Amino acid sequence: MRRLLVLLTAVVIAVSAWAPAPAAAPTKGTTTVFSLVPSPGFPAYVHVHTNGRVYSGTYVDAGSTARSKVFEWTADGTLLRSWTVPGQVLDADHGVQVANQTRDGKLVLLETSTSSVLTLDTRTGRFHRVARFPEGSVPNYATWGPHGALFVTDYAAGVIWRLPHGASKPRRWFTSPALTGAVEFGTTGIRYRPGKRDLLITQQTASDAAALPTNGHLYRLPIGRAGRPGTLTTLWTSQPGDLPDGFGIGESGHVYVALAGLANQLVELTATGTEVRRFGTAVTGDNGSPVPFDTPCSATFLGKRVLVANQSAIAGDATHQAILEVYVGERGRAPYLPKDALLPR
Repeated sequence: MRRLLVLLTAVVIAVSAWAPAPAAAPTKGTTTVFSLVPSPGFPAYVHVHTNGRVYSGTYVDAGSTARSKVFEWTADGTLLRSWTVPGQVLDADHGVQVANQTRDGKLVLLETSTSSVLTLDTRTGRFHRVARFPEGSVPNYATWGPHGALFVTDYAAGVIWRLPHGASKPRRWFTSPALTGAVEFGTTGIRYRPGKRDLLITQQTASDAAALPTNGHLYRLPIGRAGRPGTLTTLWTSQPGDLPDGFGIGESGHVYVALAGLANQLVELTATGTEVRRFGTAVTGDNGSPVPFDTPCSATFLGKRVLVANQSAIAGDATHQAILEVYVGERGRAPYLPKDALLPR
């Protein structure tokens, strides 16, 4: 028995000595390319679905007759398939944001040229128009909130719209001069925090004289028990020209905001709005990966990484139109998805 124990001990030691050491975790801020985005490019918000797959829509300028597409990737960045968006007005700016999903798995799309809410059933490829906003509205981001309502930001009109559960007509729920963008850069990201019963909202510029018009903001807007909006307060004010866009929320409560303006960075804020750090070199967007930040416009958690849609809105560089992943060392809080998160069929 003693000889057997000695032999087994020797084997264990030999195997331990041969086995490779576990890979070290990446350094916080390590950035890699998740996937390039095929034509027509100009990716928007990246949605991580409960089915484990990743989706993003595309924007197209009025000078192009190419229709927008919705792309689907695996969690490791393998492109699987795409769908072409029907019914767009091709002689206008047209784009589609995969803004969210329903409880039964359909994608919630916001289409800009028709100011519409659409759904896409990825099992059948069927698109369905659910609702339309007034002419001139530019639906941008969406979050589910209390009572199965969908809250939608309007990039052009300074309005938070509310689409009640089961309804097909959006209601003007909240307006404020703070949401009126200067030089057409308006309201962007929105997320409901059920534990705090509030909305976090990003604003690229504001013309309410609270700060320089070129400063962006992260706002907090409580929702009362009766479903009415409370008082809008500022958690964080950006540097001039940062243009805060889409954001994700970590388990720590920290908020990671894509800066689509001059900074070309991703910024990490505490839950109370204190700036912690910025990822990437200001202006140039250098991040250590083959693709620099170039109009980064959203931030979505996938594991301990944040997926950033790189739009290259000004340069239109197809080699920069990509989804990047930034290691941040913490997992994210999943977007709120209540049982009644459903839209009319």
